[in-house]
Amino acid sequence: MRPASGSKRITITDVARTAGVSTSAVSKVLTNAYGVSPAMRERVQSAVAELGYRPHAAARGMRGRTYTIGVLLASVRNAFYADLLDGVNATLRDTEYAVFIGSSSSAEMEEQTKLIHAMVDRQMDGLILVAPAVPRAEVVRIAADVPTVVIGHHDPSPAYDCVVNQDGVGVDLIVDHLVALGHRDIAHVSHPTVPGSQWQQRPEHHVRAAYGEAMARHGLADLARVVNSGYSDEGGYRGAMELLTSTRPPTAIFAGADVAATGVFRAAAELGLRIPEDLSLTGYNNTFIAALIPVSLTSVDQAGAMMGETAARLLVERIEKRRDRSVVTASTPRLVTRGSTAPLLGT
Repeated sequence: MRPASGSKRITITDVARTAGVSTSAVSKVLTNAYGVSPAMRERVQSAVAELGYRPHAAARGMRGRTYTIGVLLASVRNAFYADLLDGVNATLRDTEYAVFIGSSSSAEMEEQTKLIHAMVDRQMDGLILVAPAVPRAEVVRIAADVPTVVIGHHDPSPAYDCVVNQDGVGVDLIVDHLVALGHRDIAHVSHPTVPGSQWQQRPEHHVRAAYGEAMARHGLADLARVVNSGYSDEGGYRGAMELLTSTRPPTAIFAGADVAATGVFRAAAELGLRIPEDLSLTGYNNTFIAALIPVSLTSVDQAGAMMGETAARLLVERIEKRRDRSVVTASTPRLVTRGSTAPLLGT
């Protein structure tokens, strides 16, 4: 019988009493342990439903599992992170795991480190770190104790799993597309390197290097220009203003993230430039923003939701059974062409 309204929190002892079994039997059912008979499982589950029992997170933590997963984001304004989270949630929806999000609202090392430590202190079972600015040595140290998956960084380690995109392929698709349209003066808006992070292969590092190599492959190395103004609307705006007011404005801009491309749109409008007639523009991530009809942004699809699904799956594997090896997975990008790119006038 359900305890009277206003009484103390329902406990595992209450469930055992209602089901007519021992507390250890209830524990086995709740943890999906081996050797529980169907009849026992049904009795316990019926009692749980009748009483409205919900395991206490702190108590579960004392027993070694809290069924919580922390996800670190550098910003909540980047729509690509929403795609990643959709994938994480899709994988964990039918499990006992709950997702808690920490956003630093910036790529500041100290702020991100503080958030990760807070997740660890709250005994979260695992961490998904999206392109963290935290020093790599700190991530390796934490991952030695807490199962961890890193999304975006290409620096592998036995301590954590990596989920990445084949960024070199994605950049080649963009540069090849723009060159085929007759563009030669193609500039790149990138993200500044985080000082002291120790990561050798952050996503922006890969993209910048691939951009330079692609321009050189087309004989355009002397025309390559990179502005490290940031993957944000403001960063895209500042980068575009610098490029478009220079003595040699580019005919095409490759923004390293869709959110930065929105800033390029804004800068072009202020300068009276039309996209794509006066300036071709591409993004990266293929977020929902790119598909909006007024935007119609050519962009590289990284399969963000699939990357999130993969990260969550790998993390659960690490939490529940796999600790002897690390895994690196890479998704294959594809170019989605829309109305923001067009042939260079006169070609």
